[in-house]
Amino acid sequence: MPDEPVLTERRGAVLLITLNRPEARNAINLAVAEGIAAALDELDDDGDLGAGVLTGAGKGFSAGMDLKAFVAGQRPWVGDRGFAGIVQRAARKPLIAAVEGFAVAGGLEVALACDLIVASRGAKLGIPEVKRSLVAAGGALRRLPQRLPYGVAMELALTGDPIEAERAHELGLVNRLAEPGETVDAALELAATIAKNGPLALAATKATLQQQYDWAEGEFWQRQGELAEPVMRSEDAREGATAFAEKREPVWQGR
Repeated sequence: MPDEPVLTERRGAVLLITLNRPEARNAINLAVAEGIAAALDELDDDGDLGAGVLTGAGKGFSAGMDLKAFVAGQRPWVGDRGFAGIVQRAARKPLIAAVEGFAVAGGLEVALACDLIVASRGAKLGIPEVKRSLVAAGGALRRLPQRLPYGVAMELALTGDPIEAERAHELGLVNRLAEPGETVDAALELAATIAKNGPLALAATKATLQQQYDWAEGEFWQRQGELAEPVMRSEDAREGATAFAEKREPVWQGR
């Protein structure tokens, strides 16, 4: 593979983003963080792309922050995107993590920053930071309780022990399971299905689902309306209805 720390490849309307440090278990240093941030910019800025898939080269997704680089003074944070160039601000467009083998520590936090997770059977998911007297400060302590029962999230965080993908799937943390070696293909298939939909509607739907946790009950309808109304009045909305009536595939314009 090329020496770039992060690779991108277009698969139709889907951008495949690959962490490319397999010899270091795809540990995240500054170069990887900057590469992820640049890939997310590409995904969001290109109107021909509808969704993204983020994965890791080699035997696993990512083992988290490169601790050797961290001890040497390197900080893998990028602007307002935060750690790994993703955990504080990911993509506006749908993003799927394709996890082979393992996603642990900051690696799981990168996966959690994505909207959906496809994982290989037997893959290990966990946040072992407490075992090193560290805190999982890259979003896991917020996102795990949102996606898992509180007690399960607390146990993962306090023991540092991982769970397998099958258990994570039963609990709803993992959306789909794949056989080892087939995870990227399964994620690309899911992403292609998503990318066929109206881009304005996808962006508004994702934003509503993500932001509602910060809204009071009385705010929900107002905030949802602010996001949804421009979509409902768009050319794409008319095209979607027309295409349905004419029994054909819609042609989206993003306006």
